[in-house]
Amino acid sequence: MTKKLFYRDPYLREAKARVLRVEEMGETVQLLLDRTIFYPEGGGQPSDRGIIEGRGFRVHVDSVRGKDEIWHEGKLEGRLPREGEEVRLILDWEWRYENMKAHTGQHILSAVIKGLLDADTTGFQVFPEYNKIEIDYPGELTWELIEEIERKTNEVVWGDVEVEVEVYEELPEELKAHLRKALSEKVKPPIRIVKIGTVDVTPCGGTHVRSTREIGIVKVLNFYRKSRKLWRIEFVAGKRALRALNELISDYWASLDEMPNKNRPLRQRILELKTELEKLTEEKSKLRRELWSWKAEALLKNAREINGIKVVTFVEDSPMKDAQAFAIHLVEGNPNTVVLLAGKNYVIFAKNEELNVSMRELLKEVLAKVGGGGGGSDNLAKGGGFRVSPEDVLGVAFEKLEKLLSRGS
Repeated sequence: MTKKLFYRDPYLREAKARVLRVEEMGETVQLLLDRTIFYPEGGGQPSDRGIIEGRGFRVHVDSVRGKDEIWHEGKLEGRLPREGEEVRLILDWEWRYENMKAHTGQHILSAVIKGLLDADTTGFQVFPEYNKIEIDYPGELTWELIEEIERKTNEVVWGDVEVEVEVYEELPEELKAHLRKALSEKVKPPIRIVKIGTVDVTPCGGTHVRSTREIGIVKVLNFYRKSRKLWRIEFVAGKRALRALNELISDYWASLDEMPNKNRPLRQRILELKTELEKLTEEKSKLRRELWSWKAEALLKNAREINGIKVVTFVEDSPMKDAQAFAIHLVEGNPNTVVLLAGKNYVIFAKNEELNVSMRELLKEVLAKVGGGGGGSDNLAKGGGFRVSPEDVLGVAFEKLEKLLSRGS
């Protein structure tokens, strides 16, 4: 059993411990200690990071896990530690402290949401850049409602409310009645209860700040519906909130600087560009249709015929998506027409829907000879990965089509 010093004093940044067991894993090593200041991953809070050092070695800890036995994993520098050796533990304090702020901030945020919406928090996780909670709420969340939740949350944060942790072997019934969330049957004594004034009382195994003022600020960055009754809310706290807001503001002004009209608000400038883009897109579509008409006319003049059916064959240098759009345009406007086109490692076969010949069957026969794969329907088929040149593919396709049409007649 590892003694959990982080519960006795979550502000303890350094301590000494003794190595109980060592497991070597290539360039990394795992250490089991008799005591630790490193919090193991759990309850949505990530594990601590830091350094374990002894005479002749240093371990850069980046993963801590376990409940009774807590293992510390990290990259080893120097010799392999030995069982029984005394080591010095040095916590990455900023990482831990920001996680403590985020975790305590989550308690307040979830309590406020419970009070306003009667919605339970069903999930919580701390990430390096932001945190998330998931709430069970069938209604609609809006920015106006989020702003009200933020305001009430930060009133508690700025109120300098004491955060207390009490440990019980068995919870009194009166205390159970005041819990924000019911105690899971999986939780075994000792049971840690975190109290934030009259705002929140909940069982929790994480680390927390002593006073809500240490959190600084809680800011919601985003929220969206995950399912019919589940919403995800992404938020930041402490220094991470300042960093996230600075990144958003920097992105805002950089985006505005890219606009022809650099005056606020950014949304108005985006709407103007969107309108302009829609006009340009329509003009582009009109020009493309005109170009297609000229291109189709030229190709049809040079088309070969099989039993009165015009067969257009050509090598295309445009992307497959554009080539497919043109092929469909050509056959839809011209009865008794088949298009066989090949591009850089792709082939498209299309026909007017009135014709009684299968493009899927044609592609299957062509690819059996030239290699590759693909599929489609009777009206349109496409493939790629063939072993020969586009010109050779078209030659085989025309030959196979001729046989299919002759078979059909």
